[in-house]
Amino acid sequence: MRKINFVQIGFGPIGEQIARLALDRNNLQLKAVVDIDKKKTGKDIAEILKTPKTGIKITPDLEKILKEVDFDIAVVSALSSFKEIFSTIKKCVENSKNVISTCEELLYPWANNKKLACELDEIAKLHGVTVLGTGVNPGCLMDFLPVILTTVQEKLDKIVVKRFQDASKRRLPFQKKIGAGLDVKTFNELVEKGIIKHVGFKESVFLIAKALNINLDDYKEVVNPVIAKEKISSEYITVKSGDVKGIHQVAYGFYNKKEIIKLELKAFLGNPQEEDTVEIYGIPNIKSTIKGGVNGDIATAAVVINTMPNVIKSPPGLKTVIDIPPAHYWR
Repeated sequence: MRKINFVQIGFGPIGEQIARLALDRNNLQLKAVVDIDKKKTGKDIAEILKTPKTGIKITPDLEKILKEVDFDIAVVSALSSFKEIFSTIKKCVENSKNVISTCEELLYPWANNKKLACELDEIAKLHGVTVLGTGVNPGCLMDFLPVILTTVQEKLDKIVVKRFQDASKRRLPFQKKIGAGLDVKTFNELVEKGIIKHVGFKESVFLIAKALNINLDDYKEVVNPVIAKEKISSEYITVKSGDVKGIHQVAYGFYNKKEIIKLELKAFLGNPQEEDTVEIYGIPNIKSTIKGGVNGDIATAAVVINTMPNVIKSPPGLKTVIDIPPAHYWR
């Protein structure tokens, strides 16, 4: 396999992890890093990654990179909202660059943003490139993995996916996203505004349904706080007794008025039960559990890198993880 050249757009915790893993791959070359954070621009990425100098300096000028740097894939790791990241992805596509993004809503954007998804699909086909939204969740553990496990099913009645995490081991933005440290009233207010929740549940449910050729009747999502019974701290946040230490979020997909897909996330500081579990009910019944769970930050970076060869080989257009061959480790 020839060397794959890519540009990293967004150099937060996930972008940094992607760059760190990329530096260890023989057939992968990071050509440039784009980020608008003034505290980072102009620095060699080695200053942030704590590695030997790379000669790659962070720039805010995406336009210049698109015009002057030759590369195969733009990796966009910046935002969760498809609407907010759309213009950046469009700019890359119009410059004939493939795109892989960790934007959660890009996993299956037809669920919430059908018009924009169709527009992006047309632009990608026009310019002969592929666009893919992926990551560990959404993109693998709570959608792609259960779909693959249905391969042996003679009959399928229901899919249940559980992701239980000790959020104290995750990065600060994740801990904030699940409301750790908030009082219950503020947590509930921010849930109502759509600010506190794990983004991507709806996309995962509808992706599973599409893979199974099921037209869902209804979709429901519930977000509740997990309350600390005693003071608890992570590296970044201290939670008082009675305040919120994390989130319990459940999404349901219904078919013929019956619950056929259920996704459950319990992510809170100090969660003693860490695991990723897929339960499939039907013929046969299947239960697959990864004890200890999968580290979301490291795994997201790995998924992005391991998906690159298949994105390059895929037909043009806006794709999902079930539209391209399954990714796997490569060097």
